[in-house]
Amino acid sequence: MYQFFVDKPFKEGTIINNHYEVVRVIGTGSYGIVYLCKDLRSQKNRVIKQLRPSKHRSKKEVELFEIETSFLRTLNHKKMPILYETFTNNEDFFYVMSYIEGDNLEDQIFYTKKTFNEKESLQILEQLLELVDYLHQKNIYHQDLRIPNILLKNNELFLIDFGLSKLGKAVESAHSLKMKQQDYYDLGEILLYLLYTTYTSKYKKALPWTEELSLENETVHLLKRLLQINEPYSTIKDISDDLHAALKANEKVD
Repeated sequence: MYQFFVDKPFKEGTIINNHYEVVRVIGTGSYGIVYLCKDLRSQKNRVIKQLRPSKHRSKKEVELFEIETSFLRTLNHKKMPILYETFTNNEDFFYVMSYIEGDNLEDQIFYTKKTFNEKESLQILEQLLELVDYLHQKNIYHQDLRIPNILLKNNELFLIDFGLSKLGKAVESAHSLKMKQQDYYDLGEILLYLLYTTYTSKYKKALPWTEELSLENETVHLLKRLLQINEPYSTIKDISDDLHAALKANEKVD
């Protein structure tokens, strides 16, 4: 009840920090509210994330918000947000980042009914793998790779939302390997999700994906290792090698 009354988003037209005009709410998460705003100084669109006011009393939530901004500050990739500034206003915590135009995969799949065949799904994974590799080289583990956090525009993929990201150590530990493999597992879940966009059930009873989907052997092998059904991957290179083998198998079919 407290959260309901305290966490009301700013209305359209509200001015934040004297020069950011709220255009609309983009989304709400468990600890943040995200707005599309116009920077009245530059006349450019920006994205502002606000820590939910109900979370101010939690040191842990404030720390998570600050950790997210620290991760964004280290990023320098055209397919990821750029952090412009952080500020507090009447005890509220905010950060400002670049606006990446595009619809997330979840909306494209559910609202525009976009589908991906096997080759297209693998190509999406190829783009996403490059972004995950970039993060892992910085010892950053996303930990929330899901279709709502992936934007797609003109077949170009962008990765957003680093609210659950974790920092590993330069020397890989068992904990770092676990976080790395969680990102790999999430890649497998995304790939499987994309592959199911072209699936229409022929049976009343749901069957395992290995029986429902007609896939090249190389794609099955890739999925089973990503999803840790078979030996889990421990390096991006191994995933990349198997991914390219799956893409090659699909080119033969074409």
